[in-house]
Amino acid sequence: MTKLLLSVHVLVAILAVGSITVAASMFPRQALRAIGGEGPGVTALLHRVCRGYAVAGIAVPVFGIATGAQLGVLGDAWLIVSLVLTGIAAALLGLVILPGQRSLLALAEEYVPSGGAAERTEDPQAAARPLAARLAMLTGIFNVLWAVVVVLMIVRPGSTTGA
Repeated sequence: MTKLLLSVHVLVAILAVGSITVAASMFPRQALRAIGGEGPGVTALLHRVCRGYAVAGIAVPVFGIATGAQLGVLGDAWLIVSLVLTGIAAALLGLVILPGQRSLLALAEEYVPSGGAAERTEDPQAAARPLAARLAMLTGIFNVLWAVVVVLMIVRPGSTTGA
């Protein structure tokens, strides 16, 4: 049973969290391109990927806790730190990154080029650049949190397995 739980935990982590990290990392640049005239198509897709896989990603800590319970390591410091970092990453995604993406997506949809519109004198990207830069930074922090969790899962400080 432990091998099944661990397998599901790792697969969901790779598929869900991996997809979020890639799509979220691409999002700020694509949003600026969308606001610059390319339209919100790719940006909207990247946001849907992040949102959808965020829901699927809930299975990562669920199966991780189940695996930890089977292995009897729920009280180990490396697992507790991993769970705390996972919680921080989830909060960052749900409370800051996804809402930031929605804001940039709204700007991209607002600036969809229309065929007969007069030339704009203002730079539509001016308002979006600071938000995109902040979002890129926060996405980087999200990615680093997950990298630390992966390292903790592999190294497992204090483990007696020799890994």
